[in-house]
Amino acid sequence: MVTEDTAFWNTKRLDELTPAEWELLCDGCGRCCLHKLEDIDNGLIFYTRVACHLLDEETCRCTNYAQRLELVKDCIVLDASSAIQYEWLPRSCAYRTFAEGRPLEWWHPLISGNPDSVKEAGISVVGRIISENSVASDDFENHIINWIDF
Repeated sequence: MVTEDTAFWNTKRLDELTPAEWELLCDGCGRCCLHKLEDIDNGLIFYTRVACHLLDEETCRCTNYAQRLELVKDCIVLDASSAIQYEWLPRSCAYRTFAEGRPLEWWHPLISGNPDSVKEAGISVVGRIISENSVASDDFENHIINWIDF
């Protein structure tokens, strides 16, 4: 039986997670799959509502996770070695939360036991996004959003 004292997210460091635990840490919000724009003058990051074409708009999961790196040239692999760079991820992201030593939120499926709690809490991108297939990349700046806190 998993208790708060034995749960891997409370007992391990990021670099100690097994591959299965790493995948379970993802809350399935889909926010990392949104296109971001960086202001080259000041380094500020702006999220858009434009999603990677591989993101399933209903489940917020990659439709081809195994081959995403071959299919999407700028797809980023999150791992423990890059945790120091997680400030570009939303503050709500479980990987960033874990890297910063903060506890997982109540809506995280590992805490709630409910995979729909991310959607119910309004964290998921479901119903808020458009596919990159329907927007010219030159128009991404017209889709900047402010509902993601980072």
